[in-house]
Amino acid sequence: MNTVLILIKRNIKLFFKDKGMFFTSLITPAILLVLYTTFLSNVYRDSFEMNLPDMVKLSDELMGGLVGGQLISSLLAVSCITVAFCSNFLMVQDKANGTIKDLRISPVKVSTLAFGYYIATLISTLLICFAATALCLVYVAFIGWYMSVSDVLFLLLDVVLLVLFGTALSSVINFLLTSQGQISAVGTIISAGYGFICGAYMPISSFSSGLQRVITFLPGTYGTSLVRTHAMGGALNEMVNQGVPSEVVDSIRDAVDCNIYFFNDKVSISSMYLILGTSVAVLVAVYILMNSIRKKV
Repeated sequence: MNTVLILIKRNIKLFFKDKGMFFTSLITPAILLVLYTTFLSNVYRDSFEMNLPDMVKLSDELMGGLVGGQLISSLLAVSCITVAFCSNFLMVQDKANGTIKDLRISPVKVSTLAFGYYIATLISTLLICFAATALCLVYVAFIGWYMSVSDVLFLLLDVVLLVLFGTALSSVINFLLTSQGQISAVGTIISAGYGFICGAYMPISSFSSGLQRVITFLPGTYGTSLVRTHAMGGALNEMVNQGVPSEVVDSIRDAVDCNIYFFNDKVSISSMYLILGTSVAVLVAVYILMNSIRKKV
């Protein structure tokens, strides 16, 4: 146990000491928030206004709550994964600079090394993503706060689950990488592509029916939907309280992916948690299996 704790502490210290990895991970959510609020907030606002019936008029504060909820849900859905990959690149760097060879000739077990990387990545990513969540909540408080205490707590739970998913996914993929060039390539692909395939940048409802069906097989889609449901739930409920027809509110939930349909069947919130949790368990099992095979070889 002492060896594991030493490795976890070592990996966390190296991550926060590496200014390149740390500041990239820390600044990325802040930059995304600025970019989203600058370029996407008006797009989201116009989209809501165009799709509302003429007789429905929302206050600026309520519209801000809707737009803010969609913005922060997109940011958090992406950041929890991309930050996990950045945090976990230390495992690849140890391979690239030969440090892993020194660690393997020591009395430390391969499983202990793997566990140390995983837990260190999880802790580092959680710290950054919780800081990003706090920043997002402050932003929503300024433009239109309708979130309840339960919404905030569930949002934090969603962040934890997405970080677990991102850590497990990055552990499996980074296990196969061995060079700085591969780090750059994978980092670029994940940063550019993940937001689209999980429905963070563009709602899944805007894709073709065939692509929608493909995306519903990806666990990240349900993570995005969970975050969006809890970030926007309070504002959507307030629309109902102000007399907006429930049919209109339901159509908005469909449009922004609060509601996800798997072959025309609506996926419940509990099923989304089950899918995401199962995906984490499967990826962790694959990571353990990969390390076991390497140990035997």
